[in-house]
Amino acid sequence: MHATHTGTAARMRRAARGFTLPELLVVVTVLGVLLAAGVPQFGEFIRSQRVKTASFDLFSSLMLARSEAITRNAKVTVAPTGGVWTNGWTVTEPGGTVIRRQEGVPNVSISGPAAVVYGESGRLSAASSPAFELTAAGSHVVNRCIRIDLGGRPVSKATSC
Repeated sequence: MHATHTGTAARMRRAARGFTLPELLVVVTVLGVLLAAGVPQFGEFIRSQRVKTASFDLFSSLMLARSEAITRNAKVTVAPTGGVWTNGWTVTEPGGTVIRRQEGVPNVSISGPAAVVYGESGRLSAASSPAFELTAAGSHVVNRCIRIDLGGRPVSKATSC
């Protein structure tokens, strides 16, 4: 009976030893191949998400400006910070009070009009429909376009303007 107990203990120690060196090398090699294939695509994914986030931020600021113009019965302006949309933008009322300040999104390029002014009715003060194009570097990054119709409603699409 003592021999059986000793044999069981030896088998349990052998099973609990862990990984062998060849097993560990195979796992590390497979992980290395998967990482080498996935890291470049992950960078493209991050750039695409930044463009999408920036478009959602700009879209919500335009909707806020339209809503505030109707609510306040006053003109509300959306203007780029420092004259460049990439730096961010502000939503302001005629008295100069800032309703919302939005920081720029890193590594995202935004082109658009000098400013967007909503009238008291929520419609644009301009005679043309402004458009914003949001882009980032990368071959698989989807550009976004935000167009504002003359009624003041912004429309966002996953395409170039």
